[in-house]
Amino acid sequence: MKNPDTANNPSMEDLVSLAKRRGFIYPGSDVYGGLSGTWDYGPLGVALKRNIMQLWWKMFVDDADNMYGVDAAILMNQKVWQASGHVDTFTDPLVECSNCKGRFREDKIDTSRCPNCGQKGTFGEARQFNMMFKTHVGPVQDDNSISYLRPETAQGIFTNFKNVVDSFYPDLPFGLAQQGKAFRNEISPRDFIFRSREFEQMEIEYFVHPDHWQEAFEAWIAKVHEWTEALGLPAESVHELEVPENDRAHYSKRTVDFEYDFPIGREELLGLAYRTDFDLGNIQRVSGKTMEYRPKDGSAPFVPHVIEPSFGVERALMAVLSAAYWNDTDNERIVLRLPKQLAPVKVAVSPLLKNKPELVAKAREIYALLKKEFGAVAWDDNGNVGKRYRRQDEIGTPYCVVIDFDTLEGENAGTVTVRERDTTAQMRLKTDELIDLLRK
Repeated sequence: MKNPDTANNPSMEDLVSLAKRRGFIYPGSDVYGGLSGTWDYGPLGVALKRNIMQLWWKMFVDDADNMYGVDAAILMNQKVWQASGHVDTFTDPLVECSNCKGRFREDKIDTSRCPNCGQKGTFGEARQFNMMFKTHVGPVQDDNSISYLRPETAQGIFTNFKNVVDSFYPDLPFGLAQQGKAFRNEISPRDFIFRSREFEQMEIEYFVHPDHWQEAFEAWIAKVHEWTEALGLPAESVHELEVPENDRAHYSKRTVDFEYDFPIGREELLGLAYRTDFDLGNIQRVSGKTMEYRPKDGSAPFVPHVIEPSFGVERALMAVLSAAYWNDTDNERIVLRLPKQLAPVKVAVSPLLKNKPELVAKAREIYALLKKEFGAVAWDDNGNVGKRYRRQDEIGTPYCVVIDFDTLEGENAGTVTVRERDTTAQMRLKTDELIDLLRK
């Protein structure tokens, strides 16, 4: 068999096809012709996304001594976005083709020729387009009722900084973590789930003393690499980009983008930014309420500075699918070599023959036992065993368990056939040995 790592080069079409065919991701509102920049998650996509988010929460919140979770409202007072600068500066450069009326981000195309109709010289001057979705809260639509679907989860963390300090008075450094939906009215959403109008973020605002931000920043770089390793991303495909000052966000004094070799090329996977006291300072200035932290040793109070690691769920999921996709030409199969902790289905159980009641009864018994223990267990009796293996390989199921006649009688009675996804190796195990294997 070929080395899997040399046969892993999926195209975007490969990923999109697999995602729809196997129930990971569907185009949003597909039955009505779709809605650009939106995607729906099917049963396996929901499970994979949830596993990624739960792994993140475990690694960065549950396993840490100084992390606290919050879940802020999606709709917030418009003053939040005025103070943060989003109302004035959260924009992309928009150009429109005078021939076909197509609209594009100026910085993402060659403006000498329209990418839609092919005409030359049809673009005028770019204008700044604010990407926030505006809405109104309540029955009266006026300037006072304006709100926005949040374009990031970070501001919900900053607005709760004082609440958490007042409730828990944690020692510095400490972090606030949040997972949740964000919305951006992208001019030209593209590349599957890479750039969409509705997505999920996993963000941390890590509050530090201004004198100690550098060591905290370096520590977070190491933690990010631990995260990408846990996702099963090859280290050689993850790259650090030190963002130059001219390209950094207005609030950042240092930013490192972590890029990944996606099928669409090397693109940003996640970001790490030193936001100084920009956000808490703005809140203090606009709200009139102090955001100072009072050290427990009685030293002078100060406004903490912030290190922000920002993770996009969809980009993580797309990277995971890309890294796991393997066209095993020797065995004529497509395999998702997902890390076991991320696999939507942990194990599939089958009777060798579905028309043999004694095999089905025993298989159902094993299935019920594993289902109660692990939850994410599939029952599969469609087609022959070979087809079941191929189907489970394609969705990333690490193990398939088959109950055959040897399970019922003979010297191997009480054992089952266990087939491993990546190597296709098979072994016979007793039930307790199977459970131990799945727990690893």
